[in-house]
Amino acid sequence: MSQAPADAAARRAVAPVICYPTASLPQPDLALYGRALSKVSVEQTAIIAPRTADTFRVPAGHFFRISCPDGAQVGDLNLFGSENPGERFYSGKTRALHGTHLSVGARMWSGFPWLRAMATIVADSLDWYGVDGFGGRVHDVIGTRCDPYTHHLLTGGQYHHCCHSNLTRALVAEGYPRAEAEAMVHDVLNVFMCTGFTADTGQYFMKASPARAGDHIVFFAEIDLLGVLSACPGGDCGAEHSSDAARCHRLQVDVLAPEAGALTGWAPPQPNGYDRTHGIPLEG
Repeated sequence: MSQAPADAAARRAVAPVICYPTASLPQPDLALYGRALSKVSVEQTAIIAPRTADTFRVPAGHFFRISCPDGAQVGDLNLFGSENPGERFYSGKTRALHGTHLSVGARMWSGFPWLRAMATIVADSLDWYGVDGFGGRVHDVIGTRCDPYTHHLLTGGQYHHCCHSNLTRALVAEGYPRAEAEAMVHDVLNVFMCTGFTADTGQYFMKASPARAGDHIVFFAEIDLLGVLSACPGGDCGAEHSSDAARCHRLQVDVLAPEAGALTGWAPPQPNGYDRTHGIPLEG
């Protein structure tokens, strides 16, 4: 280990600078969304069995609610543009804009070159949790997803119900070839998962989710969406996340249609306006 220089304390004392100040970031009209959400009808329901995943579709201007009908259960969520699955959720940029954990008012952003809001969180029954004494918070965009490759790397085991595997199988069932489907799976929003970083080693940690039966999070679909949700094999992720022993529960997804005229004045966001033909030549 290197010896600390004489000015080590001064270097550590330099104040941080926020990488992406968001004062100019377009803000969602939460009041409008809230009024629309107060009068909705259930248009579709999907039940995600433990250690599996399933797909659902949400038209732009509708809501979708993810809930724990039976008890604490973590879910791994992927989002795609319904008509263009090349546009997909970009967890890293979402984290840079909104922080490590998401709640009401935060948006799930798509990747380049679109970089637009795909969905906005409009209700969260766990928003009371805040940050606990370990630095844990709920609904993270830190973790990637549990996967069989890392599991094999660390344990030598062969486990087939990791969220990565579940999400891949759900896309195959949607009609995508296996190799294409696996490449489509991307870093997730860990719904209901309680996570953080240890203060001493900076390691990513998880702890038992504070969710209980009836807890939910509600999103507003800013564009037409294909969603894929896995009910994590770790259950509440209080012990391990690639396990056939952990107690697991179902997850439920309800697609909610607002009343006609409830969203007057709202329009789907346009793709990012950066003219990449100048900054990144597309030919030659």
